[in-house]
Amino acid sequence: MKKAKIGIVTVSDRASKGIYEDLSGKAIIDTLNDYLTSTWEPVYQVIPDEQQLIEDTLKNMVDNEDCCLVVTTGGTGPAKRDVTPEATEAVCDRMMPGFGELMRAESLKFVPTAILSRQTAGLRGSSLIVNLPGKPKSIRECLDAVFPAIPYCIDLMEGPFLECNQSVIKEFRPKKK
Repeated sequence: MKKAKIGIVTVSDRASKGIYEDLSGKAIIDTLNDYLTSTWEPVYQVIPDEQQLIEDTLKNMVDNEDCCLVVTTGGTGPAKRDVTPEATEAVCDRMMPGFGELMRAESLKFVPTAILSRQTAGLRGSSLIVNLPGKPKSIRECLDAVFPAIPYCIDLMEGPFLECNQSVIKEFRPKKK
């Protein structure tokens, strides 16, 4: 069975300069370790909020590193330097707006400021790119909401088979006839 490569990109000026530890990227890795029973390898980077660098990083992870999934954290708010959604849209062939819609709906259960978040998702080649918020607690809440659809999305794009720990998260795959 092919080992899945999953990109994790933390977009943060301060974390990229070492001003503070990147807890968000680590939260994504911990969550994926909880979810997945299949073998996977993280391709992890911490970069500043620079649109061209974000675009180049996403393209490299998909086109050269062969990541079937790339998950970003940070840069999805309304601040001027929050450009992760724009970078994602620039590199994707098709957008998957349902991901952002569901993540905002889920986050609104916890904080009224979730409406300020601009998370999105899209497809580049045979890979899925998903933008998550920057707070570790919000990352888990959002991934809990959208991850059940991700393994089947990867299947449809002929990527590696992602198996989940059913006691933690139940992926949805249509029953075969």
